[in-house]
Amino acid sequence: VGDCESFFIYSHDDFLSHVQRSCETTTKTPAPFDTVIQNGWTERMEKGLFRYKLNDLQTCVLPGNYGYVAQLNIQRGIERRKPQEILSIQQEFNDKQFNFNKINPEEIICEMTKCVNSRDVLNAPTSKMTVLVNVSPLEFGHCLFVPDPLQCYPQVLTKFAIAVGIESVFLSSDPGFRVGFNSLGAFASVNHLHLHGYYLDHELALESIAVEPLVPEKDFHRLINYHVGFVFYTEAKSVDKVAENICRVTDFLVKQNIAHNLFLSRGCPPHVHKPREMENSSRKGVRIFVWPRKSCFGAKEESALNVALCELAGHLPFKNKTDFEKATEEGVTEIINKYLLPKDEFFNLEQQLIQHLGKS
Repeated sequence: VGDCESFFIYSHDDFLSHVQRSCETTTKTPAPFDTVIQNGWTERMEKGLFRYKLNDLQTCVLPGNYGYVAQLNIQRGIERRKPQEILSIQQEFNDKQFNFNKINPEEIICEMTKCVNSRDVLNAPTSKMTVLVNVSPLEFGHCLFVPDPLQCYPQVLTKFAIAVGIESVFLSSDPGFRVGFNSLGAFASVNHLHLHGYYLDHELALESIAVEPLVPEKDFHRLINYHVGFVFYTEAKSVDKVAENICRVTDFLVKQNIAHNLFLSRGCPPHVHKPREMENSSRKGVRIFVWPRKSCFGAKEESALNVALCELAGHLPFKNKTDFEKATEEGVTEIINKYLLPKDEFFNLEQQLIQHLGKS
């Protein structure tokens, strides 16, 4: 692992395969990746580079089957940069609008570069992932992963972006490190390719919820007893293969003008029935959730519960105290379902994706 402050060089050797989700309060030993992200983020918070201080957020778990984690973050609704007006899922990059080439360079934590192994640093490929702080953070360590910002990619996923997103979860020793993506039309705020990463020190139901296999040889599944969506699963040795299959799905959604959100989290292997406790605590793999959804165009209403990657995953950042205090699982689920595809449309899309993935 590179020890230069502005570069983080890693290889497959650095991936952590044996992370456990424990109910006990234990002191986590941060991996080198966590140290770089957390220290870099904290230093920039102390320097005053953020739009607001992120103090301990008022947090509660809503009663019910989904274990929604509700948090009150009033400042994000007030202080964050006004989101861009998005008009199309395939909207082209516009350098006249805000993009990540216009940020304060001090916001950059590091550049991530992967090499073949820990001894092959000099032969590392040129593809780089720039990691910068999100100056309007949702949670501790909230950062943005931006593939080669000077290339000015629009907010459409690439295999490289997906693979590094998965790899960053494998580089973390913390089961609470999450990564996500909002497409255009799914509450992305900036049309410049980026993923979100942050730490949430709460278990989410999605880490162990049951799934139904759809194309098992492609690690492609459907969520059971949750908001209708798809799940991929990978362990460290299969990241490239799974990233390619995820990209095939998201490319298909873009071509069909279907907005979508992704969420990546440590998770236990796919299962139809509830696993034994030991299996249920295992987080040796990464679950990647893909939610096709109804498109939402125009600017966000900043005080509302806008349903994007966090909300679909069961992490609910509320921006006003009234909504936070009155929140119930039933009420939140009703809001979320308004943004998802109707079940007949979803199952029609599912059949198309099964055929699409089966062709390769």
